[in-house]
Amino acid sequence: MRPHWTCRIGALLLSVTLAASIDAQGSEKIVVDGSTGVMPLVGALAKVYQERYPASTVEMGKGLGTKARLQALADGRIDIAVASHGLVPDELTRQGMAVHEIARVAVVFGVNASVPTANITDGQVCDLYAGRITNWRELGGPDLAIAPRTRPESEVDAEVVRGHIACLKDVKFPDDVKVMPRSGDMAQELAIRVGAIGMTTTTVVEQSRGQIKLLSLNGVIPNAENVGRKIYTLTRDAFLVTKALPPPAVSRFVEFVRSSAGAAVIAANGAVPMK
Repeated sequence: MRPHWTCRIGALLLSVTLAASIDAQGSEKIVVDGSTGVMPLVGALAKVYQERYPASTVEMGKGLGTKARLQALADGRIDIAVASHGLVPDELTRQGMAVHEIARVAVVFGVNASVPTANITDGQVCDLYAGRITNWRELGGPDLAIAPRTRPESEVDAEVVRGHIACLKDVKFPDDVKVMPRSGDMAQELAIRVGAIGMTTTTVVEQSRGQIKLLSLNGVIPNAENVGRKIYTLTRDAFLVTKALPPPAVSRFVEFVRSSAGAAVIAANGAVPMK
């Protein structure tokens, strides 16, 4: 009888080992980190990707600066670096990396849902951030104090706004213009602060479920057509940076992002997909 039980136990152990091996081969983990301004869009893509491929896990980081994200990719601490600026593709290619442009995103002035104003002009933006306009009544809205918010000067949203609104380039913001360190901080502030206004993206507005509204600028609505045709000029690009020869799991994720299904997710989150 002993050989019989030995065979059964051996077969059981073999089946467990094979099952574990199959599970290990079937499961995938992709670590993503980088620009906090683009992470909400990539996070939406990751969510849909994981629904399609349940064996895959996309781990989203909390944000890394330009140099830090590329170093983390080079060191193998992350699989995909999310970026929006500061990229020199030829240089990255020489370093064994590949750059994948995935979307163009409008940078907008978002306001708390309590603000009924629909449009703002360059001049009004400058007066507001210089402290010359302090109440929404002065912009055709209700008698409501304006709570101006901004991003750090080194962040893309602030750079885009400063770079495209001429009168804002040299404006020194007063102390009551509160700085929001991360994209998520700005999103939360705009969602909960009555009378708030700040620079954000159409993706953040779309994901706020009505808590944040966007303003047209000089009468130009930041919709997909105007962004795609560059009629609305306040935009930022979204990139995924990978190793030149990434693991199969990373290649599969990038392929999904660049597919029609990925494009649908990008469009649904307020951005314009790039082919």
